Amino acid sequence: MRQASIGYRVLMLLENNPYPQDPRVRNEAETLAAAGYEVSVIAPAGPRQPFRERVGNVEVRRYRPPRAVPGALGYVWEYGYSLVAVWVLSLGVWLSRGVDVVHAHNPPDVFFIIGGMFRLFGKKFVFDHHDLAPEMYTAKFGARARPLLVRLLVLCERMSCRLAHSVIATNESYRLMEMQRSAVPPDRITVVRNGPDLKRLVSVEPDQALRAKASIIFAYLGTLGVQDGVDYLLRALLHLKVDLHRTDWYCIIIGRGDALEDLMSLTSRLGLNEQIMFTGRAGLIPDADLIRYISTADICVDPDPSNPFNDRSTMLKVMEYMTLGKPTVAFDLPEHRRTAGEAAVYVTPNDEPAFARALAALMDDPVRRQEMGRVGRHRVETVLAWPHSAHHLLESYRRLTGQPHRQVAALTPPAQ
Repeated sequence: MRQASIGYRVLMLLENNPYPQDPRVRNEAETLAAAGYEVSVIAPAGPRQPFRERVGNVEVRRYRPPRAVPGALGYVWEYGYSLVAVWVLSLGVWLSRGVDVVHAHNPPDVFFIIGGMFRLFGKKFVFDHHDLAPEMYTAKFGARARPLLVRLLVLCERMSCRLAHSVIATNESYRLMEMQRSAVPPDRITVVRNGPDLKRLVSVEPDQALRAKASIIFAYLGTLGVQDGVDYLLRALLHLKVDLHRTDWYCIIIGRGDALEDLMSLTSRLGLNEQIMFTGRAGLIPDADLIRYISTADICVDPDPSNPFNDRSTMLKVMEYMTLGKPTVAFDLPEHRRTAGEAAVYVTPNDEPAFARALAALMDDPVRRQEMGRVGRHRVETVLAWPHSAHHLLESYRRLTGQPHRQVAALTPPAQ
């Protein structure tokens, strides 16, 4: 049933994921819709998705994603194409439904152009800072990163932050960066952490075919980009097999990304094809399959290496592992510790043999695995779940619009 409106129309702009597959955008859109805002989302179309539909109480309009172009120039093509496509669809939403607030999710940081144009007509502009684009680009391309593009990305980030009436940061590390690099006043920044949806992430019976593969199942869930460190995981698994003589394991890698083919080739070169499965070739994996695979796993992994991007970023996959009661092995990054606490084993950053040793130790300690899973689930329920963040999002909108929103009982966190 469609919710009664409180009179404010929110237009969300999304480029780097389809909707509703992006968990953060889905949580925010559904929270605002439940609180009485009229929410529209513009996003790229995923496989077999229609160009226009209503998903729950959210109106969705989609555009055909651009054809991939390799290298750094691919950024220019992708972002330029998406900017034009999103601008055209934004005009359509404005003319047909009206717009009061433009809520731009990054990456990319070029949507400040659209937000700034709407601002000229008295509309509010919100910049939702998911990723540090300059650091992400540098992490992805390393020595091949072009200094000119880095400076351009910094400029776009700064313009996005300064033009926004309200900046939403995913954690305190991002909030500090927005204050330091873009000179945003603290009172214009609201921290809205990513948070898993307890209603969506519910453990199910294990996948019997996967369970039969080995006595210990590892699982990775997330994007397969150069910056995500899955190559570190593959080399750590080689150490586990060759140096530690452990073959009683199987690893499922759940996700897609532009490094998928390279990672599959690396797996072949390392001789690990018989013990690793990639799901990415099958396209977007349904939530039910994703949850079943993670429910089957004994140990989950986050191999994000230490760099200026990962050190400041909160990884949603760690919280999803915790929600499903799974222990995690991860490199010792600042935001990992702030998220997982005692629900993870922390390894010296970027040390692949140490990662393998941590896996072996946890393989042999089922009692510790069970306790870490229990601690992680409890931490999600009491601190990290989306309702604890939803309150901050709604409060930022109350300040932005000057209007009270409808109380959303289902999003109220339990008393501490």
